[in-house]
Amino acid sequence: LAFIDSYNAHVTERSAEGIAPKPLDASQVSALLADLKTAPTPELVDLLTHRVPPGVDEAAYVKAGYLAAVAAGSEPASGIDRARAIELLGTMQGGYNVAPLVSALSDPDAELAALAAQQLKMTLLVFDAFYDVEELATGGNAHAKSVMESWASAEWFLSRPPVADKMTVTVFKVSGETNTDDLSPAPDAWSRPDIPLHALAMLKMERDGIQPDAD
Repeated sequence: LAFIDSYNAHVTERSAEGIAPKPLDASQVSALLADLKTAPTPELVDLLTHRVPPGVDEAAYVKAGYLAAVAAGSEPASGIDRARAIELLGTMQGGYNVAPLVSALSDPDAELAALAAQQLKMTLLVFDAFYDVEELATGGNAHAKSVMESWASAEWFLSRPPVADKMTVTVFKVSGETNTDDLSPAPDAWSRPDIPLHALAMLKMERDGIQPDAD
């Protein structure tokens, strides 16, 4: 499994710096899926589940395309069955996952259609797909109707845990004036897209009230 070998080397390299590995990019997800289709393992499924950015990232496009095919039954299940594919689509928050979930509302398997409805009820970033769900509901699709009713009732919000009565926070106070360069030094701007790596630069420059371990 060439992907796992290269990914584990990356994990080891980042671990030496005390930071998390980068999320998978589109080419890595494609390599992961190639291995998953030939030799599915729990590790590959876990990486596909947890290490791909949600939304409209290019890697999310690759992930959603594969899961959509599995959910529709056009891609043989390899470590992920149709129900699990729908559940994973539901974790992607919005974007490329929405159309497959809307399509699944009309699946002949009522359990899978109901599962797709449950995922959509917790998804708000649907944009114009709202009208697709509305059209299905108007046409008599009971699962689409349940999604519309759930959105109208704000179940996505009311199902969340209540706000805590008390929250304990830490306030970081510095003497004198501060600016963004203390937290995100300009010489390290190149690493800003890589948040865990860029965080290592925070407060690296000595100033009044700040004495870094290594200036």
